[in-house]
Amino acid sequence: MRRKLLLLAAATTLSTWAGAQQAAPAAADNWPTRPVRILVGFPGGSSPDITARLIAEPLSKALGQPVYVENKPGASGNIAADQVAKAQDGHTLGLMINGNMTIAKLLNPRTPYDPLKDLAPISFIGSAPLVLTAANSVAFNDIAGFFAAARKAGDQWSYGSPGIGTVSHLGMELLAGQTGIKPVHVPYPGNPQVINGMLAGELQLALLPPGLALPQIQAGKIKPVGLSSKGRSPVAPGLPSLAEGGVKDYQVEVWNAVAGPANMPKERAQRLSTILTEILRRPEIREKLLAQGWQVVAGSPEALARRMQADTAQMGAVIRSRNIRVE
Repeated sequence: MRRKLLLLAAATTLSTWAGAQQAAPAAADNWPTRPVRILVGFPGGSSPDITARLIAEPLSKALGQPVYVENKPGASGNIAADQVAKAQDGHTLGLMINGNMTIAKLLNPRTPYDPLKDLAPISFIGSAPLVLTAANSVAFNDIAGFFAAARKAGDQWSYGSPGIGTVSHLGMELLAGQTGIKPVHVPYPGNPQVINGMLAGELQLALLPPGLALPQIQAGKIKPVGLSSKGRSPVAPGLPSLAEGGVKDYQVEVWNAVAGPANMPKERAQRLSTILTEILRRPEIREKLLAQGWQVVAGSPEALARRMQADTAQMGAVIRSRNIRVE
C-alpha cells in the first residue's frame, strides 16, 4: 500500500510539472542565445565529469553555442543539483546520478530541492548494474549456494558501501529484505576503501560498480556472485545476473541523466532530448561510455520521468522500512 501511495504521489507531481510545461510559452526559436553550462556535482575526472565532457562538444556543435562543464562537488552531487533546480538563466543544465534525481529529499528532509518537483527530466545517458561480490574467504559454488551461506552466517557477515544512502547501501538493504540475509552495514568513504576492506578480511560482501569490481575479480582478489540486473549486461560480459540464480524481481542500477530546472519549457527539453539521443547513437560515443562502465540508454523526457517515479518508489520503500537517514 505504501509503495502504491508513493507511486501515486510521484506521478501526480510529475504530471503537474508536465502540465505546467504545456502551459508555458514555447521556447524562442533562437535558443540558446549564449553559452550553455552543464553543472556536475562531482570533481574533475569522476565518471559524471567524464560523461559530461564527452557530450559537451557534440552538443555545442548541435546548438551552435559553446557548452562548458562546471564542477560543483559536494553533498553527493546535491549542491550542483540544487543550483540546477534554482537556475533562472535559461542556459543551465545538470548531469546527475540517480540519487540526485530521485531519493535526495527522502534521505535528508533538509535537502534544499525536491527532485520530483524542481527538476525537468531531459534524457537518460547511461546505466549499469552493480556486481555483488564476495571476499575470497567465502566458500560457495553458485548464486544459490552463496545465499544459503549468507543466511546461515546471519549478522556474522558484514558488507561495505561508499556511504549511507548510496545505491550500494540501499541496493544491499533491498536484497537483504528479498533474500533473508542479514549482513551488517559498514559505511566507508568510498568504493576503493570498500575493496580494501574486503581484501583485509573486514567484509564478506559488497555491491560494487563493474568498473571497480572487474579488475579485482580478474586478478583473483575477490569473487563475483552476480549482477544486480534482471539479465546480463555488456558492461560486465560473462557474469550472470542474480535473477539467473533465483533472485527474482531484483534490479538495482546506477544511472546518469541530463536535467534542467522545472521552469524549462517542454519544447526545449524535448529538443535537447532529441539532440542527445542522436549524439548517443554515435558508435564512438557509445564505445567511450562503455569504456567508462556505462551502457547507453538515451530516451525521452517522459521515459526519464517514469524511471524517476519508479526508482523513488522502490528506494523510498527501502528508506522507510529500514529508517535510513542522512543528516
